[in-house]
Amino acid sequence: MLGRVPAEVGQRELRVLGFVTFALLFEHYDTSLLGNALKFIKEDLGILESDLGYFQMMIRLGALPAFLVIPFVDRMGRRRLFLVSLIGMSVGTILTAFSQTAVQFVACQMITRTFVLTASAVAVVIVAEELPASARGWGIGMLAAVSAIGHGMGAAVFGAIDSLPYGWRSLYAFGVVPLLLLPIFRRRIEETSRFKAHQAATGEAGSHWWSPLWDFARTHPRRAAGMAVLASTASLGHIVVVSFTGYFVLEYHGWEAYELSLMVIAAGAVGIAGNVVAGRMADRVGRRVVGFAFLAVFPLGAWLFYNGPGWSLPILWGLLVFIMMGGNVIIRALSSELFPTSHRGTSTGVLVLMETLGAALGLFILGLLQQRSGDLSVLIPTISVATVFAGLMLFLFPETRQQELESISARPQSGRP
Repeated sequence: MLGRVPAEVGQRELRVLGFVTFALLFEHYDTSLLGNALKFIKEDLGILESDLGYFQMMIRLGALPAFLVIPFVDRMGRRRLFLVSLIGMSVGTILTAFSQTAVQFVACQMITRTFVLTASAVAVVIVAEELPASARGWGIGMLAAVSAIGHGMGAAVFGAIDSLPYGWRSLYAFGVVPLLLLPIFRRRIEETSRFKAHQAATGEAGSHWWSPLWDFARTHPRRAAGMAVLASTASLGHIVVVSFTGYFVLEYHGWEAYELSLMVIAAGAVGIAGNVVAGRMADRVGRRVVGFAFLAVFPLGAWLFYNGPGWSLPILWGLLVFIMMGGNVIIRALSSELFPTSHRGTSTGVLVLMETLGAALGLFILGLLQQRSGDLSVLIPTISVATVFAGLMLFLFPETRQQELESISARPQSGRP
């Protein structure tokens, strides 16, 4: 379904991609639960519909500490921080299952989101550094596509929510799985060759933890600023759409839980191909043109989903997932390609920070508008137009297609990012 492995990708690179992707299955599993089970969590914890935007905004803001954690990847290494993030993600998910109030739920999910986004960001760095230049877009696309199967896992378990002994809490209890599999990940995931070479050459392991942040801002100000605006704007438009899809079909269309699960699994399975399609196209045509196409068409898909008839929702959901994931792959690729090895982890930290702030701002805007008008079918597509502006931002960056990472980061900066 996702096509063949490029000939230039060897067994070692494929093994690295496979185990990192397998670990991220559980990251996607966790993030899928809130969207699917929001209706049940709302009823159990006594949350008003008009407060759901703020509720999800606070959870998204929980990822802000990841901005302070991710720079450690440029000091302690990619592998070590990735494994630590898996542990934190698993523990946070388990604790969420025992939440008794909305405040407790938000607190547990804030912890979880920090490590979820850290793991996701470090995974992109690992893949970008290990795969050949001609297949780097494909690799990042495959990472996103295959790990997104975790959303299907979450949807499959959610379909049995009415039969599970503790309802939505049982969904989060499955977060123990990454802890059980930790010995396998420790044996199979290795440090990247680029980081080992960089560390051997510079010996920067003993520097202050904040050094990468300062050096990053000082040496790459225009690219850093451009990436910040790009990431926050795209996230602002995406998040309001995907955060309410499950709630919308359950509450507004009266679907059953199993119907939502079938939609997520069946249509989502087609939609995740957008990662690989975007990655392959970006390797052939270019990051900027392909990224713009995916980001610019997203608001149209959002409007159709929130205003179309019930029978069209599975088709439109697959389309939305396809478009959103394709756009995100381009942004992730650029964040790992535009900066040198010494700052590559830090750049993903900046990306995570701005995506978090953009998501929080989008949900905050939605919360404000909900106080005046509760019609999600109008509010959500309107806010999603922000992705068009993100698409236009791509043309301010240099093209990185099929270029070695060292040549990209060494390129002198002009008046644009």
